[in-house]
Amino acid sequence: MRYRRLGNSDLEVSEITLGTWLAYGEGEVRARHIACVRRALDLGINLFDTANVYGWGEAERLLAEALKGVPRDRYLLATKAWGPMNDTDRGLSRAQVFKQVDGSLQRLETDYVDLYQCHRFDEETPLEETMQALSEVVRQGKVRWLGFSEWPLDKVREAAAMAGVEAFVSSQPQYSLLWREPESGIFPLGRELGLGQLIWAPLAQGVLAGRYPPGSAFPEGWRGESPAMSVHLRRWFSRPVLEAAQALGPLAAEAGLTPAQFAVAWTLKNPDVASAVVGASRPEQLDDTAAASGARVDPALFERAERLLAAALADARALETGCD
Repeated sequence: MRYRRLGNSDLEVSEITLGTWLAYGEGEVRARHIACVRRALDLGINLFDTANVYGWGEAERLLAEALKGVPRDRYLLATKAWGPMNDTDRGLSRAQVFKQVDGSLQRLETDYVDLYQCHRFDEETPLEETMQALSEVVRQGKVRWLGFSEWPLDKVREAAAMAGVEAFVSSQPQYSLLWREPESGIFPLGRELGLGQLIWAPLAQGVLAGRYPPGSAFPEGWRGESPAMSVHLRRWFSRPVLEAAQALGPLAAEAGLTPAQFAVAWTLKNPDVASAVVGASRPEQLDDTAAASGARVDPALFERAERLLAAALADARALETGCD
């Protein structure tokens, strides 16, 4: 496992982060997720990413159970706030920041988190109120560093220009061979502001791992967080894109990698990326994706993959509009 500095912070993070979006449950399911956390430590993964809304706190509780007895300086904890915990608790108001950080600390059974992230931008709370509240929890010692996920670029700039508040050190955007928008948005802005990028969905929901052969049905229960994102998710399940994803297999094999390793390694070739957040429901899945760290790949193979998938996305868009 290799490590990179996270933006302007003093955090050295593993190139692979274990995400816990679905890491909760009971019985055998819970045991497997705990095994994933412990395998992550064995693999040299030191950053665990969660959120208060994952399982409405259950993912944080599972992390606490899995990390019990492990020295606190051996791992880094990142959690988030913004999403609804119930009918009244949501957003990034001063009261909510204080309440949610305390709730996360209690569930994680720790005195502090290394990175506290705004899960999304809160349109209903003045930015200055949010930034002042976040700064207070840093100065209280409950949080070491601050980050955000998928904020509008103008709001990122506005926060960076604000006097008397703690600065963000990280951003968490979606990024993969099928979703490259950050390259013209948050990545260059992050270089300007000293933000490390903790990218999520490097496998594009498993499509780039080759899990779905052409003709696969769009998975039930999948939806984007916006109508526009839903369009993209469905486009990934078009025949052209699924056929292209299958064609990544031979390219990955040329590099001596599995398709999942190849897709994650592609994100890590970008110096803007500090770490790729991956999920796992079984320890073996983590063994696979973690091997992407430090992988040496001929740039020509990545270029072929980029052309292949760009053409497939263009074909998918043409099918949607009825063009040839």
